Amino acid sequence: MLIPRPTSRVPGQGELVLDHGTTVAAPDELAGVLVRLQQALRPATGLRLRESSPATVTLALDDGLEPEGFRLRVTSHGATVAGGAAAGVFYGCQALLQLLPPAIYRRAPVAGQRWAIPAVEITDAPRFGWRGVMLDVARHFLPKADVLRFLDLMAMHRLNVLHLHLTDDQGWRLEIRRYPRLTEVGAWRRESQVGATPDAPGDGRPHGGYYTQDDIREIVAYAAERFITVVPEIESPGHVQAALAAYPELGVTGAPLEVFTRWGINPNVLNAEESTVDFFTGVLDEVLELFPSRWIGVGGDECPRDQWRADPRTRQRMAELGLGREEDLQAWFIRRLDDHLTAAGRRLFGWDEILEGDLAPGTTIASWRGMTGAVTAARRGYDVVACPEDRVYLDYRQSDSPDEPIPVAVALGVRDVYAFDPVPPELTDDEAGHVLGGQANIWTEHADSPRTVDYLAFPRLCAAAEALWGPADRDFADFEERLDTHLARLDALGVEYRRADGPRPWQRRPGVPGRPFTREQRSAHIARLVANISPS
Repeated sequence: MLIPRPTSRVPGQGELVLDHGTTVAAPDELAGVLVRLQQALRPATGLRLRESSPATVTLALDDGLEPEGFRLRVTSHGATVAGGAAAGVFYGCQALLQLLPPAIYRRAPVAGQRWAIPAVEITDAPRFGWRGVMLDVARHFLPKADVLRFLDLMAMHRLNVLHLHLTDDQGWRLEIRRYPRLTEVGAWRRESQVGATPDAPGDGRPHGGYYTQDDIREIVAYAAERFITVVPEIESPGHVQAALAAYPELGVTGAPLEVFTRWGINPNVLNAEESTVDFFTGVLDEVLELFPSRWIGVGGDECPRDQWRADPRTRQRMAELGLGREEDLQAWFIRRLDDHLTAAGRRLFGWDEILEGDLAPGTTIASWRGMTGAVTAARRGYDVVACPEDRVYLDYRQSDSPDEPIPVAVALGVRDVYAFDPVPPELTDDEAGHVLGGQANIWTEHADSPRTVDYLAFPRLCAAAEALWGPADRDFADFEERLDTHLARLDALGVEYRRADGPRPWQRRPGVPGRPFTREQRSAHIARLVANISPS
C-alpha cells in the first residue's frame, strides 16, 4: 500500500522538520513499534531520537479506530500516530516514513538532506484482513537473509501474511528432526531445468538449501514484529517427489527416485497407507511447534491419480476404506490431515482442488484457478483467500514484449494487478463475508535469484497491496502518479524492480524459451480444470 492522498491538509502548519532535538514517545504497549520506528529513522538521518514526554513524534492507541486502522496527524510542532491496536500504529508509522524524502530508506547517513514532513492528517484502514504474498522457496531456495528482506518490503506495503511454500517435487526446505533425510536428501537436486518448454535443457548445476528450525523461529519472530503472519505449506498428496527421494516407502511404487529436476506436474504421488498418513501428521506436529499461525497449508493441488488407478494395492486400499473413486482417495487423505490440524486447534489451508472432497467446516480455500473456487467455497460456507492466476500470479510475464525473461502464461502488467478484487461480484453479501482477502503468488521455477524475485514482484506487488488495502473503487491514474514517487523509495532500498519501459539488459534471458498463452487459451484451459467444482 502506497501513501494515500492526505485526508486533509493541516492549514497554516507548513511542515515538521526532524533534527537533533527530535524526541519520540509511546506507551509501554507500543514499545516494540517505537523501536521499529527508531530503527527505521536513525540510519539515514543519524538522529538519536531519544525518548521523552512530551515528544516530537508520539505513538498512541485509540479504541475508536479499527485494530489495523490508523490516524496520522502532522503539524509544524509534532506528529501523532494513533491506531486501534499496535498493528494500526505500525501501519501509521509506515505512512509517516513515506511522507519523508525517499532517502529515509537508505541504510547509512545521507549528507545534506533536510528531513521534512508536510503537515497533513491521514485516516486509513484496510478493506481486508488477509493481505498476503505466497513466496515459493521450494523451486529455488531463497536464503534466510533474503526472506527477512522480503518481510521488510511486505511491511513497507502493509501486507500482513507470508504464505511460505516450503516443499515440492524440486526441494524440501524445512528441517524436520524426526525425519532428517527430508533435508539431507530432499533439500538438494543435481540440476535445474532452464526454460519452460518440455525439451528445455538442464543447467548441470546442483541447487539446494533449507531452513533449520532455528532459522524458522527467527523468520517467524521477525515477521511477527512487523505484524506479519507466516503461513507454512507442506505439499501433499502430490508435488512430493523430494519427500519420496528421501523416503521411497511413502510412494505408490516404492521405487528409488531423485529430487525432481524438471518443472511441471509430476506423476509420483503418496500412497494411502496408514503409515504414510502417520508420517505426514508427524511432519505437521513439528510444523505446529514452529508456526503459531492459525492456518497451516497442506497443498492438495495438481495431484495426478494415474499411479493410484494402476496400482492393485491402492485399489485394495480404496476398497478397505469404502471409496469408489480416486478423487475420493485424495479427499480422504486431505481430510485426515484436516482432522489432525483441527484437533490441534488450527485450520487447514489448501488450494481449490480440495473442494472436490468433503472438508471440515474450518477449512480455508486458496482460489487460484480463476475465481471459480472462491465462488464455490463461499457458497458452501468455507472461508476464501482469492489468488486468481490471471490477476495476481507474479511469475507471469509482464508484457507481450519479446524481451520479457522466460515469458510464462498471460501478460500481467501493473494495471492488470491493480484491477484485482478478491470478492467475486456474483456473491451475496453473506457469501462475500467468507472472503478473508487475497494474495499475490510468486512461483520461482524461473526465478533463480533474489534479483529475479525483485523483478517479478515489483512494482506489481505495490499494486496488489493497494488492491487488498484500499476500497473497491480505485483510481489507477492516481495510483500511477503516486507510484512514480514510490519507485524512488524502492531505488533507495536497492529493489531491482521492472521499469515501465521494460526489463534492463541484465534482467532479460535471451535464448531461454518460455511458454506464453493468450488469455483465451488460458481461460479455456482453466475452465476445463474447474469444471468439477463449478457452482451449480
